[in-house]
Amino acid sequence: MSTIYTPQQQRILLIASLFIIAGFIVFGLSGYISAFLGAGILYVVLRPWFTALAIRRNWKRPLVAALLIIFSFVVIIMPFATLSLLLVDRIQYYSQHTEDILGLVRKVEDLTGYQITSQQNISNIARQAGTYASRILPSIAGSALDFIVIIGLMLFTLYFMFVQQEDFLSGLRKYLPFKKETQEELGESLRNNVNANVLGQALVSFVQGVLTGTTLWIFGVPDPFFWGTVGFFMAFIPVLGTPLVWGPAGLIQLSQGNTAQGVGILVVGVVIIINIDNLLRIMLAKRMGDIHPLVTLGGIVLGVPIFGILGLVVGPLLVSYFIVLIHVFERQNRKQEKEVAQAEADVEKTAQE
Repeated sequence: MSTIYTPQQQRILLIASLFIIAGFIVFGLSGYISAFLGAGILYVVLRPWFTALAIRRNWKRPLVAALLIIFSFVVIIMPFATLSLLLVDRIQYYSQHTEDILGLVRKVEDLTGYQITSQQNISNIARQAGTYASRILPSIAGSALDFIVIIGLMLFTLYFMFVQQEDFLSGLRKYLPFKKETQEELGESLRNNVNANVLGQALVSFVQGVLTGTTLWIFGVPDPFFWGTVGFFMAFIPVLGTPLVWGPAGLIQLSQGNTAQGVGILVVGVVIIINIDNLLRIMLAKRMGDIHPLVTLGGIVLGVPIFGILGLVVGPLLVSYFIVLIHVFERQNRKQEKEVAQAEADVEKTAQE
């Protein structure tokens, strides 16, 4: 029996069906998009090791993939999830016990002579901070099943990205709507962002968190491990970073009459912590990808509300991709203008002859 549709109608309906089904798939998996993003980030980070072991030394791919997954779970995922849970729990504690925060604010107000804000506003801000932290950071307590599914899906995806690497990359190149040179630029931008905002930034943040926690411990600030953890996450934010932790800690010590401790925290923060941060960023920028601080800051503001903690990487990547595509668009426009000009010149030359 012949179909009632023309070939053109069949093509349109096929494309519409693809978009509709893809829409259902994306909608159904929207809650687990972080798993696929995390798998992609881990793939870029661990790919050099996979290449060295599976490609150059001819180790069995399933074995190498399994070893890399175990490594990423033990060394990357679990420590990061533990720090996140610690931070969420403590922020939620302070959001429910705002009297501790109000006491510190009153001491700072007594020291500076300025009223920061009303007690009601501070209580509202503390509660909002607890809610926001619970939303952007992974929380086993909030939904253990979702957490397990996301981690499992991420590692399962990562396994097949390694084992079927050639099929994965060829399919990616085949269906991306860009020319080969544009794909290479996007790939280079991805490597630079992952190197700078995962490997490099994680190292800088770890050093900053350790220095912040150690400084606060030396000068007698309560709960230095917690504040060191806060410093680790704050260090991902360019320019501001750890001064948001050790700065108020120094002021609070001064407000309590501990002049030596307060001055010591501020001096160590300004002289040592900030300078080591700048030095590490300069050194790592040359080795791991130089990403402009405005790209990182704008990407974090964009990415964290959408993608949660992965927005620290995905946000700057989106901004970098936008910049790369703008450059590609400009280059193609210039090329097209030259071709049009050349064609017009050839037509004029032919007419004169």
